[in-house]
Order: sequence, then C-alpha cells, then structure tokens
Amino acid sequence: MSVDDIPKPNYSPTELPEELKSLPDRVSETLVGKTLLITGGSGFLGKVLIEKILRKSPSVEKIYLLMRAKKGKEPKQRVEELFSSPLFDLLKSQRGLSIIDKVEAVNGDVSLPDLGLSPEHRQLLIDNVNIIFHGAATIRFDEPLRKAVLLNTRGTKLMLELATKMKKFQLFVHISTSYCHLQEKVLEEKAYPPPTDPHKIIRTCELMSEELVETVAKKILGDFPNSYAYTKCLSEGIAVEHMNAGLPVIILRPSIVIPIWKEPLPGWTDNINGPTGLLIGAGKGVIRTMYCDNQGYADYLPVDITVNGILLATWNYLGLNDTERTISHLTSSMEWQVSWQEIIDMGKKIVTEKIPLNNAVWYPGGSMKKSKLLHQICVLLFHMIPAYFLDSIIMLSGHKPILCRVQERINKGFEVFEYYANNQWEFRNDQIHYMRKIMNRRERFEYKIDGEDMDLYKYFEDCILAARIYILKEMPDTLPGARRHMRIMYWVDFFTKCLFYGLVMWFFFSNSSSILNFVLGLFKFVENAFWYLLSGRSSSDASSTASSTPTLEL
Repeated sequence: MSVDDIPKPNYSPTELPEELKSLPDRVSETLVGKTLLITGGSGFLGKVLIEKILRKSPSVEKIYLLMRAKKGKEPKQRVEELFSSPLFDLLKSQRGLSIIDKVEAVNGDVSLPDLGLSPEHRQLLIDNVNIIFHGAATIRFDEPLRKAVLLNTRGTKLMLELATKMKKFQLFVHISTSYCHLQEKVLEEKAYPPPTDPHKIIRTCELMSEELVETVAKKILGDFPNSYAYTKCLSEGIAVEHMNAGLPVIILRPSIVIPIWKEPLPGWTDNINGPTGLLIGAGKGVIRTMYCDNQGYADYLPVDITVNGILLATWNYLGLNDTERTISHLTSSMEWQVSWQEIIDMGKKIVTEKIPLNNAVWYPGGSMKKSKLLHQICVLLFHMIPAYFLDSIIMLSGHKPILCRVQERINKGFEVFEYYANNQWEFRNDQIHYMRKIMNRRERFEYKIDGEDMDLYKYFEDCILAARIYILKEMPDTLPGARRHMRIMYWVDFFTKCLFYGLVMWFFFSNSSSILNFVLGLFKFVENAFWYLLSGRSSSDASSTASSTPTLEL
C-alpha cells in the first residue's frame, strides 16, 4: 500500500467564492459588539459553537464561559486546555492566537444553588451579558434522578432567573432536545405542558437525599424512559413560563448530535455517543448483536449543522426581530432517513476494507435482531462468554483484564439504545425550511442547514478516521498494520466458522441413527396424537349429531 492510500485528517474549508463576498453576512453582524454567556461550553456542542462564533464573528465583544473546577484544574486551566484541541486549529490560523483572549472563564456550577457564582462574578454577568446560550446538561441517560433534576432543571431555572436581572439582556437561547416529549409521536414546533410541576420536583429533590429519591424514581418518571428526557422536558416547561412572562427566550430542539460534517474538521468528535460508539464497537469486533428493527431509523444531525441552526435562530430573533418563531427543531428525518441497517453496512465496509481499527479482537460481523430473546442469547454466546475467555488469557499473561468491563458498558448502552431504536418519532421542522428561504446566497454558504450535497459513505469514512485519531489515538500511519491484522482476523473468522459448522455436521452424522430414531419417534407420536384427537372428535360429533337429529314416529 502506498502512502497515497492513507487518508489525510487535515482539512481546509472551501474558500468563500468571490461573487459572494459582496453580499452581507447578517448572521455574524448580529453578534458584533455583543457579550455572550455560554453554559456547557466544555461539551461537544459547546466547543463547536464557540469555534464557529469566534471564526465567523471575530468582532464579538466577549464570551464568558460558566465553568467549574474539575479534576484539580481551575476554570482558567480548563479553557486553555479546551483551546489546545485540533478543533481550534483553523480558527487560530485564520484569526490569530489573540482571538482566544475574547474568551474568559467564570467560576460557577449550574448544579449548585445560585449557580455557584461569587457576588463579584454574578455582578459582572448582570452588568455586561447580552445573550445567553444555555446548553449545560448532564447527557448521561442513567444519571440518578436527583442529580439530573438539580443540573438540568434547577440549573435552567437559575439561569433564567439570572437573565431577568441582566441590565443589557437581549436573548436567552435554551438548547433542549427533540427527544424530551416522547409521548408525542409527531412533535410539532410548539410548547407542550410538562408532565408535572417542575418547581415541585425541584423542591422535592432539594429536600430529599439521592438514595431516597431513587427509591421513588420510577414512579416519578412514569412513562419516561430515563432521567435525561424527563428533566429536559421539565426544563422546557420553566423556559416557556419565562417566555410567557415576557423574557426574550427561544427554545431549540436538536436531535441526536453527531460528528462534524464539513467544518472546521470533518468527522471530529470528543465522545463515543450515538452511531460513532456503535461503529467503534463493531469495528473492534466486540459488538456482535443489537436488538432493534434494522429498517428503523433515528434522527441525527451533524454538530456543525446544529450550530448553524442555533446561530440562524439567534439572528432571526434579534436581527430580523421575529419574535413569533420561538421554538424550532434542528432535525433531519423529515428529509433524510438512514436506517440502522444502512449505517451498519456502510460502517462494516469502511472498517473492513479501508479504515480498520487497530487490534480488533475479531472480524467485524453480527447482525440486528427483532427478537429480544434471540438477542440476549447472542449476547451470552458472542459477547459475554468470549469476554470471560479472553480476559482469562489476559490475566494469565500478567495483564489487567478489560473485556468484561467493556461488555458491561456495552450492555448498559444497549439498555438506553433499545428504547430509542425500537420506537419511531416524527419531528416537524418548518422553521428550518423558512430559514432557508430568507438567507442570502452567502449565508446559505457560510451557515449550511441542508444536506443537499451529503455523501453518507464519505461522511462515515471521515467519522471513523477522526474517531481513530482523536478518540482512540490511532494515527494514520498505523493503518497498514491494521489492514494486515484485519485480513488475518478475516481468515480466523472464516476457519472458526468452518470448524463450527464442521463439528455440527460431524455430531449430526455420527449420531445419525439416534437422531433419525428420535425424529421418527417424534413423528410417530404426533401422528398417533393426531389420529387420537380425530377419532375422539369423530365419536363426539357422531354422538352429538345423533342426539340433535329429530326422529319421525309413524
């Protein structure tokens, strides 16, 4: 294999065509001189939002990031670490290192009372902030209910209350999720009532311990499958309350946010949520079965398209003074529907033929099951038993076993995945269609919110290559070795299957007389039972007929 066959992770976005440079970029103009407060800025979506704002709107006055100390690192250190990501390389090359000075960390914590803000920092925000982008939330679906309520729901309430005190405040952008009103199979771009009073739930969780809340969690959740969906639904209820009270609020409902499609770094992600995790697990050979309808689909949206939608909604409200369109869906399934089977087929082709992952434990394979019982049997046979077997070998070789722990995490992920994979929703996205009509040609180029030129295979190729580099730390120069290993695993898989089927045939033929006698005996038993039932029914029918036939006396 030549060096030219190794995919290149570096990328330069398409330059703005000359004929578009004379057109205004009204979206970036909306943020000129504005001071922003972003929560959740250290998360996947938050990072891409910060990068896009700084790259397209370098004249923004200031960006405050509400950030807590974590793992012994102060907020200032965490911001420095954030900008060391390859995600910001393009920004630095275009705008210079000084652009980072516009970003300042504010020590706070959305899950704490009063947001964990000092009086000085609180006053700083009250005096200066114009726009809040509130995206902080725990996205762990198995998060204890109390923790999820205090962070997702109470945190939103406290942020909204802070906004009401701000002297120069113009807009609160609440980033919700399209999967928070799961009882609605067709979700419209409108407000829905929360399942219960969010303020009562907040007070309950403040007064009760986590252990006590967990004992009644299932009853509180009701039909909601997890604490994430429930608390995000309550958060929307509080946001709608403030909206109705006159606070400038918009609610955006993105669906499942997945790696970057176009800019600034195709395929980039900082987590293994969504299809990326499935592709990595399958590519490593550790996921062999999934319980879902292979023709079903989920709603995905690349993170750069999601960020474009957030900025366009902000411009529409502030720049165009459109205060009517306050709830928007950032979704794709009304236009694109990619089945689970298509994702798996594309992923398998990529990881076996072009971009294999290092040290795959088995050749990628397996299938999706519509039967949960069959899926559970396959989990036992192809996930758990091999994991225990290989971990035993790893322990005997003097190393720390890991595969059983990996399988436990996969099984936990399956619990969340199965609910969403085996249910279907439709999300109306009329607002996005409206946006496309009012944007000029430059804005459509700079803030793309359609998938007209999407090549799904190329996109997943970028995702797997980026996951290799930025998540697994497997550099492109290891691809030749990974391809050789994948060819070996192909033949190991092939000969193992041949051996298995050979053993089955040997067992059948070596015990053919016993098996034949068993089958003949079973057939004879069924035949006797059939004739017994038939003869019994015939006698009964004859007797019944005789008793019910009228006689004629002469």
